[in-house]
Amino acid sequence: MAIFVITTGLVGVLSLVSQTIASSTFSKDRLIAAYLAQEGIEIVRNIRDTNWLNGVAWNTGLTTTTNTNVNYNSSNVSDMPDGLSFDGSYYVHSASPNTPFNRHIEITYDVDGDGNDDLDRGNLYRMNVKVVVEWQEKGAPHKVEAQENLYNWK
Repeated sequence: MAIFVITTGLVGVLSLVSQTIASSTFSKDRLIAAYLAQEGIEIVRNIRDTNWLNGVAWNTGLTTTTNTNVNYNSSNVSDMPDGLSFDGSYYVHSASPNTPFNRHIEITYDVDGDGNDDLDRGNLYRMNVKVVVEWQEKGAPHKVEAQENLYNWK
């Protein structure tokens, strides 16, 4: 009887430890994905600000995009490989990723809020930047989204 009680207790403890480890791994990956999504928005903001400093149109290199990517040192949003690699310091898009993360950036211009792209209209003052970071863990897909409006305030 004592062996049964001890065995049951050990199984319970090991199960709890296993769930805690799995939960901490998911939390770590979700935090990384949230930072990668925010970084995508900050990179687009940096491109916009650099355009102003260089005296060119605020949205140069930031045309309407769907499922494109950007690295931390990019000067425009372009088609790059989907996967992200970690090089020891930075996450960069790579044809042979070494992380489970994919990041996609979507930029739209909808001046009047009707859901249609207004890039061909004059006086653009707002772009919507949406970043989606996706990854798989234990066969289950996960994603984090971040979205922000950036304005032509100059």
